[in-house]
Amino acid sequence: MTTPDSYVSLQEIMRTAQRIAPIVRKTPLVFSEALSERAGFEIWLKLENLQTTGSFKLRGASNRILQLTAEERARGIIAVSSGNHGRAVAYLSKRLGITARVVVCSLCPENKRQAMRDLGAEVIVHGDTQDEAQDHADRLMEQHGYTWADPFDDLNVIAGQGTIALEALTDLPDADMIIAPLSGGGLLSGIALATKSISPKISVVGSSMEVEPGMVRSLEAGKPVHVEEFPSLASSITGAIGLRNRYTFPIIRDFMDRAVLIPEDALVPEMARFADCEGLIVEGGSITSVIAALSPEVREMAPKRAIVVMSGRNIGLPTFLSVLKDTGV
Repeated sequence: MTTPDSYVSLQEIMRTAQRIAPIVRKTPLVFSEALSERAGFEIWLKLENLQTTGSFKLRGASNRILQLTAEERARGIIAVSSGNHGRAVAYLSKRLGITARVVVCSLCPENKRQAMRDLGAEVIVHGDTQDEAQDHADRLMEQHGYTWADPFDDLNVIAGQGTIALEALTDLPDADMIIAPLSGGGLLSGIALATKSISPKISVVGSSMEVEPGMVRSLEAGKPVHVEEFPSLASSITGAIGLRNRYTFPIIRDFMDRAVLIPEDALVPEMARFADCEGLIVEGGSITSVIAALSPEVREMAPKRAIVVMSGRNIGLPTFLSVLKDTGV
């Protein structure tokens, strides 16, 4: 029988929390009265949007990069990102004096590209999909020997993301559900492994976009599959999981209780309402966990006390202002 320890033990996630503590913030867990009233059960928000680089990605990137050898650091790092992982890699590389390169596709928002450049990373734009960006990064690694920093399919990255659940369940030990965005699966894998190690009775729910959700389509097929990519306000959680996926696919398959698919037209009104009620800016991918918490699929699971992970805030100001304008807030 597969158990969470088959991948990453709770003890390793606890060691990871100590390792990355000098880098990452312990983010707040706050009760949302407005969302709880709408949902009919308690909703507690884990505010990873307040993380140092604006998203949860700093946790996994830190755990990966802090364990590199001197020789691996000297070769320089290369990553592929839709924006937030690259920003985390750039931040930590600057802090540690490591050269960083981040390959992005054309769908990566300009504000996220510029944030990486501002942190000293070389940003390489290639192709129209994450798969095309990955192929280019693979070629660069082969040519130059750069050290790879995977955005999600890496056990060190997964352990880093698992520290989110460790923190949240320490603060709220009687929670019976955790909801988080689901894309490549690094975030939800870490959360699922930590959560199910603490209590198998706690439900783990992932929120994905309705149009071509890579992990959900792969689960349906029983193996990692390719999906098309389309422009989305939730660009941080779109795209494929990689046909060579080794870890996040089986972890999500074995330890996620449910996935909720979110339509594109649900993002804008909920982002505006969240800003109005909670006083917080979050990006499109992040708001999907709130929409999932309010969905019929989650309501029928009858949670009493749910932790909802707000994964990031890195949306460009002009884009966010247009969101508010479109909804009249």
